[in-house]
Amino acid sequence: MSVDNLFVFMLLLTAFAVPKELRQRVLLIGVAGALVLRGIFIALGAQMISMFSWTFLLFGAILLVTAVKVLNDAMSHDEAAVDIGSLRSVKLLRRFFPVVEDYRGPNLTVREAGKRALTPLGLVAVAILGTDIVFAVDSVPAVFGITGDAYLVFATNAFALLGLRALYFVLEGALGSLVHLGHGLAAILAFIGVKLVLHWAHGVWPSTPEVPTLASLGVIVGILATVTATSLVAKRRAEARGETVDEEPLEQVGSDRS
Repeated sequence: MSVDNLFVFMLLLTAFAVPKELRQRVLLIGVAGALVLRGIFIALGAQMISMFSWTFLLFGAILLVTAVKVLNDAMSHDEAAVDIGSLRSVKLLRRFFPVVEDYRGPNLTVREAGKRALTPLGLVAVAILGTDIVFAVDSVPAVFGITGDAYLVFATNAFALLGLRALYFVLEGALGSLVHLGHGLAAILAFIGVKLVLHWAHGVWPSTPEVPTLASLGVIVGILATVTATSLVAKRRAEARGETVDEEPLEQVGSDRS
C-alpha cells in the first residue's frame, strides 16, 4: 500500500506541475499527514478490535471491496492521470478561498488584493492529505491482517512511510515499468481480506481454519516477486517488438476518491 501511496503522490505532483525544488516539501507534508492519520486509524482500529469481534469481518470486507476497485483500475488500461478539477478537496477549497495561478515559492497561502489566497502548492498539499485518508482506511486493516499488535502496526506503517521520500527519487522512473503491480496489489488485498474473514469466523466457529502469519508473509512476498518478474518480462517483450507497455494505474485518484 505504501508503494501505491507513492504512485499516487507521483500522479499528483505531475498533475499539479510541482517544481522540482518544491517536491521534497510536498512529500514531507504527505508523509507527515499519513503518519498522523494512520496513527489515529490504528488507535481506533485497535480499540474496535478489543471491543467488537466483528471488527475483523468489517476490515476484511473493506479490503475485499478495495481489491475489486484496484483490480478494475488495473484492467481498465486507461492512462493513469489525475483530473485536478474533479477532485472533491480542490472543488471544496475553491468555493471558500481564491487560488492564485502560479507558485509562490514554499508558501501555501499568500495575500492577494487584500485577501488570503491559496497557492497551487496549498492545493496539492490538501489533495495529498485527502488521499492520505483513503490510504489510511485501506492500509490499516491490511496490516491488522498480519498482526493484532497495535504497536507493530504503527511501527510498520511509520517505517514504510518514512522511506517514501527517499524512494520517490529512486523509483520515480521505475514504477511505470511495473505494469502488473496493480494486479498484484489487488491479489494481496483480497488475500488479506479473506484471512481476516477467516480469523473472525474462527472465533465464531473454532473448526474454521486460519492462515498462519508466516504463511501470509510468504504469500505476499511471492505475489510481489511474481508481478515484478512478469512486469519486467512484459516490458522486454514489448521493447523487442518496438512497442510501449501501457502503465496501468494502481489506484486512480478521481472524483470518487477525493
